[in-house]
Amino acid sequence: MKIDNYVPKNQRREVSDKRIRNLKIMSKVAIFTSSLMYIAYIPEIMQNFSGNPVSPIQPFVATVNATLWTLYGWFKTYKDWPLIISNVPGVIFGLITLVTVFIH
Repeated sequence: MKIDNYVPKNQRREVSDKRIRNLKIMSKVAIFTSSLMYIAYIPEIMQNFSGNPVSPIQPFVATVNATLWTLYGWFKTYKDWPLIISNVPGVIFGLITLVTVFIH
């Protein structure tokens, strides 16, 4: 299993323009849907502020997960921007949800 996306020049294969275009479209759709998933924390944040705190377990696990994926995308040989961009909202909204659970 390859851990990183670095491939030595002598082992690189030609990639078709169609595949590159399809991957770019897929990455934009994934960024959008992932961001929506994390933005869905807004109702939970509002519940926390209204005095009905939600369980902190799910936002905590989502925050840890999003943080790990963001760091993984950042530290690869070539930064994986779709992975980073799609998980940063998870870090932000997960943290906000966690904080509001405890300061309602």
